[in-house]
Amino acid sequence: MNDSPVLLAQDLVAQALATDARPVVRTFFDPETYTATHVVHDPASRRAAIIDPVLDFDPASGRTASHNADAVIAYVQGERLTVDWLLETHAHADHLSAAPYLKEALGGEIVIGQGIVGVQRVFVDILGEAAHVACDGSQFDRLVDDGDQFALGKIPAMALHVPNPP
Repeated sequence: MNDSPVLLAQDLVAQALATDARPVVRTFFDPETYTATHVVHDPASRRAAIIDPVLDFDPASGRTASHNADAVIAYVQGERLTVDWLLETHAHADHLSAAPYLKEALGGEIVIGQGIVGVQRVFVDILGEAAHVACDGSQFDRLVDDGDQFALGKIPAMALHVPNPP
């Protein structure tokens, strides 16, 4: 891994701490999948990101529900936040994503790392769906690379690729 994005990220954190520009983080835990959804916002601008949103899934029936996502929507609306980003940190084998549902309700761009394209290729081959699923990341609004920068209101943010350990 190239260390320059990590060094830049350290600088961004140091700058934020020096200016007291600290985000507010609210976590929603889903005991069924043992996963967490995070809502992060800039208290000054009320601009927000939702990270790894969970969509309820009942494996026995194959049905989905939106109880977890609806709690996130209630929080965002109650805090009068504007959602800019729906951030997926990885391809989810542990839960289904509520990002499209939340985008419809709250807006924002669905973002994931560029590496999703390779993951899509693996899964369409395994599932025999190559003729039906685009493997170009087009299901997302934005693909990011290691070191790509964006902002959460006035708070700078950066995508960092964190590979799985060997």
